[in-house]
Formats: sequence, C-alpha cells, structure tokens
Amino acid sequence: MIEMNESDILKDELYTLVRSLKNQIELAWELRHPLSWTTAEGDQKSPFLGMKLASGVHEQDVKESLISSDITGPADNPLETLDDIRRDMEACHRCPLEKTRKNLVFGEGNPHSELVFVGEAPGADEDLQGRPFVGRAGHLLTRIIDAMGLKREDVYICNILKCRPPGNRNPLPEEIEVCEPWLIRQLEAIRPRIICALGTFAAQTLLKKKGIPITVLRGQFHDYHGIKLMPTYHPAYLLRNPGAKRQVWEDVQKIMKVLEAGQ
Repeated sequence: MIEMNESDILKDELYTLVRSLKNQIELAWELRHPLSWTTAEGDQKSPFLGMKLASGVHEQDVKESLISSDITGPADNPLETLDDIRRDMEACHRCPLEKTRKNLVFGEGNPHSELVFVGEAPGADEDLQGRPFVGRAGHLLTRIIDAMGLKREDVYICNILKCRPPGNRNPLPEEIEVCEPWLIRQLEAIRPRIICALGTFAAQTLLKKKGIPITVLRGQFHDYHGIKLMPTYHPAYLLRNPGAKRQVWEDVQKIMKVLEAGQ
C-alpha cells in the first residue's frame, strides 16, 4: 500500500476542489451570472467567499489554479427579464425530466414582487396546466396569500424544479443541482425582499442546510444573499396535517410585519 505524505494529500484535495469549482463556474457562467456570485447592487463578488477550504489549502492557490486552467467568463450583461430566462429554459436538456414532462412549469406572478414563494416541484395538475400551485395544495396557498391581504398576481410563485418528477417522487440531488441555477436567475431578475420557502426541499436547497428538518428551520428568518428567507411547511403537508396551519400562519404573519414595516 502506497502511503501519501501531507504534501500529496493537500495537492489531491486542491485538485478535487479546483475540478469541482471549475464545473460549477462553467455551469454558472453558461446560465448567465447567478445571484450567489453577485452583491445586491449587482457588483461582482468573489465566488470563493464563504467557501470552506480543506485544511492547508489557501484561497490564492485555488485562484491561481483556476487562472492556469484558462477559465474565462462573459462580460457583464444588464439584468435579464423573466421572459429572457424562460426562453432559455425552454431549450433546456440538462436532465431527463424534460422528456417526461407535459409542460414546463416556469413560474408566474408579479415580476417585480417583494415576495416570492418557492416550492419543491410541479405535480400532476401543474404539469397539465404549465402553472405552479394549481392543485389542492395550490388552492390552499392561494387562500394563505389572500389571508395576507394579497392576491396571487401580487406575488411570484415558482418551484426548485421546473418539470414534474414522474409519479410525483421527490426531486433527485442531481436534478436539483442542474435546475437550481434557473431559480437563481429568476430571483436575480425579481430581486424580492422576502422569499418564503415552502417545505423541506425548498428550504434545504436555498439555505444549503441538507439534513436539517423543516421543523428546525421554520419560524425564523434566514439570510439568503441579503434577502430575508422564511421557511415554512408546504401546503401539501398542511392538507395531511391540518394542525400545522397555525404554525404556518405564525410564519406568514412575520412576513407580513416585515412587508408592512418596509424593512
């Protein structure tokens, strides 16, 4: 058995990190400058900020390795519109779901809304109509929005995945990985003040807190690149567990207070 010294281990960790970063950067630039790499004002931010590097691996080493790999990106573009993003996504072939869906479920609502609801994935009704949250869970979400003193057309509603998983199964990690950049572009175009993450998959995906249950995440605001994010239960969960409606209403009231206060 060949033993690796500390230098070889660090080099191997660095190589693995650089390769992963290169794949992420190429995907992100192909999908036009995701929100997570920009500031709220649209200025460029280092994609290395907030990264947890392996012990002994330094940020400058990673940067130099990336530069030596001849990775270059496009010049900054003006903010794109949701229509721009939808046109791009209609040609998406990044995962097999586009072959099994009936319709792309891109999202709908006010393109300049202060509040965005993000769910998990389209269901059968959404797949048929090409609209998010139009089934039983969608009707409950509409009632929640009405109770907030708003209308569906006042907010924006979308999902992590834009295509229905067969049999309404849970999204696969690889599907989330390739579809999330579309959501990031949507959020960058809308620039909301608050995001309401509906359910476990939406909350864990946006907050990068895999394994932390929605019962722990809900009830308090989290920071999503300068945007307040409130996780709460998915309306489909409420249909099965009506007793949780009180907790969702508590979460929603916190959102309402922030909107009313203009914070």
